Amino acid sequence: MIWLTWRQFRGSAVMTAAVLLVLTVVLALTGPDLASRYTAGLAGCTPDDTCDQFFDRFFDEHQLPFVAVSFVVLALPALVGLFWGAPLITRELEAGTHLLVWNQSVTRGRWLAVKLGLIGLAAMTAACVCGLAVTWWSDPLDKSAVPDLALMAPLVFGARGIAPMGYAAFAFVLGVTVGILVRRTLPAMAITLVVFAAVQFAMPQLVRPHLMPPVTATFELSQVNMGGIRVEGQGGPVRISTRLAVPGHAGSWVLSSDLLDSSGRRIAGGGEEAPVPVSVTSGPCSPQEAGPHGLDACWLEINSLGYRQHATYQPLERFWAFQWIETGIYALLTLGLTWFSFWWLRRRLS
Repeated sequence: MIWLTWRQFRGSAVMTAAVLLVLTVVLALTGPDLASRYTAGLAGCTPDDTCDQFFDRFFDEHQLPFVAVSFVVLALPALVGLFWGAPLITRELEAGTHLLVWNQSVTRGRWLAVKLGLIGLAAMTAACVCGLAVTWWSDPLDKSAVPDLALMAPLVFGARGIAPMGYAAFAFVLGVTVGILVRRTLPAMAITLVVFAAVQFAMPQLVRPHLMPPVTATFELSQVNMGGIRVEGQGGPVRISTRLAVPGHAGSWVLSSDLLDSSGRRIAGGGEEAPVPVSVTSGPCSPQEAGPHGLDACWLEINSLGYRQHATYQPLERFWAFQWIETGIYALLTLGLTWFSFWWLRRRLS
């Protein structure tokens, strides 16, 4: 059975290994230079306190490859479910070759166990290697990314660390399970994609924020956590808004960001604007004080009036804890689907 499974799978395995080899070589060749440029830029910006500008410039220069490698890691588990999992059993069922194997003294359980074990292990290995290689390469960019693409943010978290290994195992067994139930390759592929996408959407929205109790804290306003200042009309009221970032906790996943007035009352949510009673004709918030230092002085003026950011977030320090917990959840889902596949194969499939 091992030999037969390898014969059926070796084409896909060789192609996947070749693609991963090319990706790993590219990352290995470009990673050290990326890290050295980040280190040199950080050393140069620290004395004059211009690291925020350096981070923005550095990330903008490498945003395209950052998004590209992240997309590869996110797409790999879905492709595993579509092209390795869903057709694995349906091809045998459609061609009737499963009956030939079962009549050669090979039990149904052994037949499925070898296929799941060999190909599932290959899928997990490919996703793990891909995820860890991209995590190593993108470390300088993760440290300088905008808040929406922070390391703990949903779009990035799933493309880092060991989580892709759990996604790949689940997607593969999901495809196999759907294939056993549907018995047709194309419908099985379509259903696998829909179900896997739904689970991947639900995890960061409904489950991941509650894996550990989030941190809630109040922060003074600054360029880090504020979306900006806008003046309505000529000399109109000043309106400010918060954004999903917290000072001193770069890379964190901010779940909510509210603007509070001096009494502690919520006056605006994340991205919403609220008026503040500061002058734009004179003082630190006037156009005459424009510029980075003038903006800092304006934030100080607004802080003196008692305005604060109230944020709920998952700190970056929990990254690996979340990775292990989420991988464990997907492992349990994978084991559940595996048990169901064996039960259905023995009791219902003929």
